[in-house]
Amino acid sequence: MTTSSAAPGKSPTFSMSRRLSKVPGKALLVAVSAYILLPMMAVLLYSLATRWTSNVLPDGYTLSHWAESFADERFRTVLLRSLLLAVGVALADILLVAPAVYWQHVRNPMIRPVLETLAAIPFAMPLVVLAFGMLEITGDYLPWAQGTVGLVVVMHMAVAFSFVYWALDGSMSAADVRTLTEASRTCGASLRTTIVKVILPNIGPGLTSGAIMAFGISFNEIALVQILVGSRFETVQLYLLNMLKSADADFNILAVMTSINFFVTLALSIGVVYFNDGASKRLANSGQGGH
Repeated sequence: MTTSSAAPGKSPTFSMSRRLSKVPGKALLVAVSAYILLPMMAVLLYSLATRWTSNVLPDGYTLSHWAESFADERFRTVLLRSLLLAVGVALADILLVAPAVYWQHVRNPMIRPVLETLAAIPFAMPLVVLAFGMLEITGDYLPWAQGTVGLVVVMHMAVAFSFVYWALDGSMSAADVRTLTEASRTCGASLRTTIVKVILPNIGPGLTSGAIMAFGISFNEIALVQILVGSRFETVQLYLLNMLKSADADFNILAVMTSINFFVTLALSIGVVYFNDGASKRLANSGQGGH
């Protein structure tokens, strides 16, 4: 009696079913990508169009709308103001939050509930409520602060705090900064040397991700700016809103600013994914090396 045994491996039917199971996921990815990118590509094409009448694509292309936009002083001022505000908020948040999170991990874990509660507030309360609450407080105790750029910076820092905190907390937990600090100090390194030479290189991706997210939040925020200072401090988002409400709005220039806003947001998103992916790979490699 002869017995036959199938060769080890996957059958053609099993392989085919696995390939087919991936099709819905790929189709969903393509659909979502098209849903996000097609409107933005249409806006970009409109900013480059000479005329766009009844055809699917513009009748012609030109860079004159971009040149006119950057020649406009209001356009340049708004863009530069928004970039400087976002950079300032990102740097200030990193300088404020990083020492607090490091202290939480190394010296005083008891402050974790306090920091986590503060990080949850922007998610629990609408920005409009936070803005009017700040107006009430400053009206009673700091009337000179109302309508100032400093108030906008403080509120943007408060909103971005959540994202910076979670990015740094995760990065420091993954790097085990407490063990690194103890090992470095045991070897005779000063606290400054420990932070500069040991801690910062290990939490670099977390710092970068937190800064990028803080930048993006400040750059794309409109509710706080509109309520706290209004058009006296016009940012990109407020500029777009005012242009849409204007009776003589130049929609080509509006398309240029919208395209810039999209590309800045896209670059920030790619940056966050890149640095987070790099941190995950380094953590995985270090874990494999330890076995």
